[in-house]
Amino acid sequence: MIKLRRKPFHTVAISLLLLVSSSALAARAQTPSLDEHQRLLFDIYKELVETNTSESGGETTVAAERMAARLRAAGFPAEDVQVFVHPDNAKKGNLVARLHGTGARKPLLLLAHLDVVEAKKEDWSPDLDPFKLTEREGFYYGRGSVDDKAMAAIFVANLIRYKKEGFRPDRDIVVALTADEEGGGFNGASWLVRNKRELLDAEFGFNEGGGGRERKGKALFNGVQASEKFSRNFTLEVKNKGGHSSLPVKDNAIYTLAEGLTRLSQFDFPVNLNEVTRAYFERMSSVETGQTAADMRALVASGGKDAAAAARLSETALYNSMMRTTCVATRVEAGHANNALPQTARANVNCRILPQESPADVEAALVRVLADPKISVKRMVPSRAREEGQDEAAASARPPAGRQTSPLDPKIIGEIERVTRELWPGVPVVPMMGTGATDSQPFRQAGIPMYGVSGLFTDIDDVRTHGKDERIAARRLYEGQEFLYRLVKSLSK
Repeated sequence: MIKLRRKPFHTVAISLLLLVSSSALAARAQTPSLDEHQRLLFDIYKELVETNTSESGGETTVAAERMAARLRAAGFPAEDVQVFVHPDNAKKGNLVARLHGTGARKPLLLLAHLDVVEAKKEDWSPDLDPFKLTEREGFYYGRGSVDDKAMAAIFVANLIRYKKEGFRPDRDIVVALTADEEGGGFNGASWLVRNKRELLDAEFGFNEGGGGRERKGKALFNGVQASEKFSRNFTLEVKNKGGHSSLPVKDNAIYTLAEGLTRLSQFDFPVNLNEVTRAYFERMSSVETGQTAADMRALVASGGKDAAAAARLSETALYNSMMRTTCVATRVEAGHANNALPQTARANVNCRILPQESPADVEAALVRVLADPKISVKRMVPSRAREEGQDEAAASARPPAGRQTSPLDPKIIGEIERVTRELWPGVPVVPMMGTGATDSQPFRQAGIPMYGVSGLFTDIDDVRTHGKDERIAARRLYEGQEFLYRLVKSLSK
């Protein structure tokens, strides 16, 4: 068990804690007293956070090499710790490491990405540097402190722990730390699946995408991402002959596009539940209360047909996105001169499509909703498909190949529930569909079921991932370490 004490580990004076009157806030402000395994995690975590792996200012190769050095120093043979650099960009390194087991079962894959989204010091609080790990009032601050260097550090620290313990699993445990999950054109997960599949082949794997949620320091649920939406962009365009701005006419490309976008803003795709989202709303009905809980039960019972319940749930952006495909305008450009009528008006619409639906169906819906033949609709080629040299028309017309949903396997979900009960009694496990995108996608497409599960709890009302002052409560980091240590071990013996 993790023992907490009121005296913080590094720099936070005990007098600060005494100023906290709320017991819940005080619990969050405490910092764990670190044991040997937690100290190792802290050192690895600090090294990763302080290695800039953003697109503009850093590289993942340095981070991968540093993690490889730690594993080799812990006794892993060089052939079991390999750094693969993308052939077209030396900054895009990926680490694959293996703890050998008996081979009685196929390997278990532990996946995390090393890159982080951009972060400028001037955009953060004055006393924080996004690329320096800062401990303050029981929290660790830094870019990647949650997404995704917490899991990357935990996987490396736990692999070393298994090695030191002499643990010999009945399956190989494979850790893959990859590049360009957050963007960029050299996605490590896709590249490894295409080029090093034999090193990554697994019965199933764990990745980010789920995780725990808490409110005011109280754990609400432990999420398991078993599917995710996929993203497609559509270009809307209006062409016009234009003219001089001193002689305006009603037929204006900007107005035509704006009217179409207004119709799109008022449109909702139909509710379309799948195996994972049905389970999500069913479990979340025990977490929520009052009308929201009743609406979730009604939505599941009606198979998504209860329009009143769906309408009320849609007022919450997350619940709305869980129920249906969404499309939203994200960029607009028009005109060529201040004194000329626009000849072209163009908008990008980003759609997050349910795994059971297709881009072709979404395109048809956009054409119907825009309801104007002057507005053309063009599907854009997904960046990964372009990188992989896939046929553009086919890639833009269909969902990603292969299975998009990992089965809710009772053996895996049951172990997640068991370990969750051990560490957080009474906290439910909730299957989730990712509304964004993760690196689980190429592995699912390759036939490897992936589950987004971390045991890392973050505040449901204070989401800082990708934003200012990204942070995680220190005690939550070490709880996540213990959760993943127990879970991986229990599924490998």
